Amino acid sequence: MAKRALILVEGNTQGTGLLYVQAAQRLGLHPITLSADPAQYAYLAAGGSEGIGVDTNNLDALIRECSRLRASYDIAGITSAREAVYATVGKLCRHFALPGPNPASIERCCDKFTQRQLLAEAGVPIPAYRLAATAADVESSAAEIGLPVVLKPTVGNGSYGVRLCHNVDELAENTTYLLGGKHIWRSAPRILVEEFAQGPWYGADIMGNEVIGIYAAEFGPPPHFIFRECTHPAPLPDDDRERIAEVSLSCLRALSLGWGPTDIEFRWTKRGPVVIEVNPRLGGGTTPDMVQLAYGVDLITEHIKLVIGEEWDLRKRHSQTVGARYLIADRDGILDWIDGDSPAAGEPGIVEVKLHVEPKTPIVRTGDYRDCIGHVIAASPSYAETEAILQRAVDLIDWSITPFAILCD
Repeated sequence: MAKRALILVEGNTQGTGLLYVQAAQRLGLHPITLSADPAQYAYLAAGGSEGIGVDTNNLDALIRECSRLRASYDIAGITSAREAVYATVGKLCRHFALPGPNPASIERCCDKFTQRQLLAEAGVPIPAYRLAATAADVESSAAEIGLPVVLKPTVGNGSYGVRLCHNVDELAENTTYLLGGKHIWRSAPRILVEEFAQGPWYGADIMGNEVIGIYAAEFGPPPHFIFRECTHPAPLPDDDRERIAEVSLSCLRALSLGWGPTDIEFRWTKRGPVVIEVNPRLGGGTTPDMVQLAYGVDLITEHIKLVIGEEWDLRKRHSQTVGARYLIADRDGILDWIDGDSPAAGEPGIVEVKLHVEPKTPIVRTGDYRDCIGHVIAASPSYAETEAILQRAVDLIDWSITPFAILCD
């Protein structure tokens, strides 16, 4: 009998890709990662899985490779941890008659302008927005909406290229960044100019049509939107939690989603929860680990079960407060040293301390998720206790970065 395989189209260097590989193995599946560059995923070299080079932007090439693999394996399912290829995954699943997301829905959702249009048509509360392709468009759109505004590419994730503009100088500076060659566009430049919805930030983790949990997060200093801290579940009254859940389900209906994972971001404004973004995928980074710690639901394992046609189990098994603090580089340069992670990991209540970089690594900040150089996760029965545990641990970690300018003197 042929070995059952799970095909992963691309992986993820921030940890989620490895979790998919490990979950597949626990389910008795052989994980095979198809990637334009398998070497970028260090976990593939650890054994137990394999990586195959293929152009993952080419649907025909992926179909050929999966067809070739079917001669040796029983392909139980196809999925991905990466948003950029998730619509392609849906097309592959349809070609091979396997369970998968609706590719048209994914494509519409991944275009932030189209997503905004569909949400607006359905009456879902969203910020005011305009589409811009030139600096003049950006300037006139910002004038219509009123400063401050947020500029973001219509396609992308991880806050890549997203900037807050408080005044005309910042607007001009960030427009130049996006249109002046520093930002890498996959297609013709299209910028979403958006009202800055002000208020606390929340997110909803969803599987199918079920809201698993609602979490809170805080960002580092503007103009960037880099997560500084995250808490599962959010410290919210039940009524507010229900309002966010109701709006979340309205988003799914408006965007024809509801198969597999969805991550929805909100700001709680004067008019209640306003949708900032709907991501047709599992939340990245520490999200899967934190959800499992907070509720006892393994999102990745249950997603794979859906992918291979098995019945999933989204029942919550326990409840505790889980918090993460993200270590963000404070300057560009060479990381001389970073330490304190071992004492921090030994603090009672600490679940994980992970450093993403090694000493002597060049640090070049990009203003997005890639500026995170590590994280700390804590868990306890209460919000206050989790916050205190996190603070004690983070206070033990320190690092030194020598700026490039000093190195050149």
